Amino acid sequence: MPEWPEMEHYRQELNKRIQNRTISGITVNRPKSLNVPEEEFRAAVLGAVVERVDRRAKQLVFVLSGEHYMLLHLMLGGMMVLGTEADKPERTTQIELHFGETVLYFIGLRLGYLHLYGKRGLEAELASLGPEPFDADLTAGRFADMLKTGKGNLKTSLTDQHWLAGVGNCYSDEICFAAGLLPSRRPAALEEHEAARLYTSMRSVLTEALRAGGYMEMPLYDGDERTGGFNELCRVYDRGGEPCVRCGNPIVFRTLSSRKCFFCGSCQT
Repeated sequence: MPEWPEMEHYRQELNKRIQNRTISGITVNRPKSLNVPEEEFRAAVLGAVVERVDRRAKQLVFVLSGEHYMLLHLMLGGMMVLGTEADKPERTTQIELHFGETVLYFIGLRLGYLHLYGKRGLEAELASLGPEPFDADLTAGRFADMLKTGKGNLKTSLTDQHWLAGVGNCYSDEICFAAGLLPSRRPAALEEHEAARLYTSMRSVLTEALRAGGYMEMPLYDGDERTGGFNELCRVYDRGGEPCVRCGNPIVFRTLSSRKCFFCGSCQT
């Protein structure tokens, strides 16, 4: 499932390519991917200009003229492809947004969705999300205070979107590895220097992953060589049984709080 680096990467790339462009056509092959009747969606979106693409947590917000907002959550299995008809993947599309000859194809929106909101509706939908990893007011001190109230273990806290918005299975494991902490640790039990290390690791891992285009190898457009570049840079995620890049011992795969989890049992403490 796409997380902060993937969606921030998509946001940046889409703004380069569709910002200030007019939606000239709409194809809806799966009305269940919408939250309003297709006619209402079409009336609000067709002819609107994409003023910009924002992001909140793991979701993209297409800010349209006319004070309408499309909220995209790819969830598990969702992906986007931007290109011409010749670039259309040989897969069923749920929704298509046309910008002249260029089309933004939404694929795999079975669990995911593209919802339409007004300003107040969007604010209400996103109100319960926690702070972003790079929020200006999420200082190391505030993060340490949050850890004191964290429930469960580090894995469940880091992936709780109401506690911290944007991190999921992959990057929670990578962050814990970078910090040298086991994901099973209790947040409130971390010592001051461990909390500081976790904070620094969170920001450094997410920054590196964004620069590499995230870990999901789903090219956004023809010739896209950046998307998915972090997959080869993951130190522990999906590396079960492989030698740890830090100490050489095998990476452990376990289920922790009903989530798959990868870590080094030797150099993470």
